[in-house]
Amino acid sequence: MTASIVGWAHTPFGKFDAETVEGLVVKVANEALADAGVAASDVDEIMLGHFNAGFSPQDFTASLVLQANPALRFKPTTRVENACATGSAAVHQGIRAIEAGAAKIVLVVGVEQMTRTPGPEIGKNLLKASYLPEDGDTVGGFAGVFGKIAQSYFQKYGDQSDALAMIAAKNHKNGVANPYAQMRKDFGFEFCRAESEKNPYVAGPLKRTDCSLVSDGAAALVLTDADTAKKLGKAVNIRATAHAQDFLPMSKRDILQFEGCTVAWQRALQKAGLQLSDLSFVETHDCFTVAELIEYEAMGLTPKGQGARAIKEGWTLKDGKLPVNPSGGLKAKGHPIGATGVSMHVMTAMQLTGQAPEGMQLKNAQLGGIFNMGGAAVANYVSILEPAK
Repeated sequence: MTASIVGWAHTPFGKFDAETVEGLVVKVANEALADAGVAASDVDEIMLGHFNAGFSPQDFTASLVLQANPALRFKPTTRVENACATGSAAVHQGIRAIEAGAAKIVLVVGVEQMTRTPGPEIGKNLLKASYLPEDGDTVGGFAGVFGKIAQSYFQKYGDQSDALAMIAAKNHKNGVANPYAQMRKDFGFEFCRAESEKNPYVAGPLKRTDCSLVSDGAAALVLTDADTAKKLGKAVNIRATAHAQDFLPMSKRDILQFEGCTVAWQRALQKAGLQLSDLSFVETHDCFTVAELIEYEAMGLTPKGQGARAIKEGWTLKDGKLPVNPSGGLKAKGHPIGATGVSMHVMTAMQLTGQAPEGMQLKNAQLGGIFNMGGAAVANYVSILEPAK
């Protein structure tokens, strides 16, 4: 065990014209501290996950967390960024502060406000998480990048449109029970599979239902050392973490392998003394359905090129042998970039304490895995959580 999560907060994800980055940060920071039963004055350090990249005119946002409570003034506060894995990067930095003995209580906040940005600028901002000399002119922005990945996968392993539609349908169905999800609608396989006016092709073989949502939202959690956690009302222990950073240019690696994902999973499972089959569920980074498909293979659930088996044979459904994205994932929940990784840790902690919303709660969840990815398998973060005994 490296640290414990003792409290959390989560806004709904969606389109919020009346909200600001500052307002979202303040809301979840105060709610997470209250949920943990921790006074602001007792916080030793603060981490803020905020990608930004032009979405918000206000940059240099670390100190916005201090607006939550005057007692946070002068606390060491750092903004962390690692593309779409920004939230997990912030969580892992908080854990490292506790492991190093530099802090006993760390407040971690993740936030993004994306929907106020015009469509073309959204694509341009997201492309900043790719290697611009190679990908900067990609039509369709980051969807275009993953559209190329999907096309390459199809060329190598055959048309996987059925599997992608099944992943989309699964995650949308799961999201119905998640009150924090941006899109709570069970579209069904047929809608996700068929091209239509409401579900057009976006990039390559990817349709609208294959792409995560542009979102606003925030999440926060409170981390403590083991001794402090024992004195508080609830605790979810961080059993292991791992971070593997890969080359940014896709030309320097086999993009169909997601090798950084594999390395991060292997490191985390080894540290935890576990096998993938020991996990009760996984929250994984389904920025696009093809990403979840390849992640099945990268985490070791299926051999290379056989990821479709996991969804077609029901392994990753809520009642399958390894439920994946019981929260609805990024596909249904939304993807406010800086908040996503923190949200994944909050959703996992809820499951492990039996506090997930009705309909989303899994039976007897004992070990939860998290994979949060920045860029096209560039920043790869894995966390393994378990309830405090």
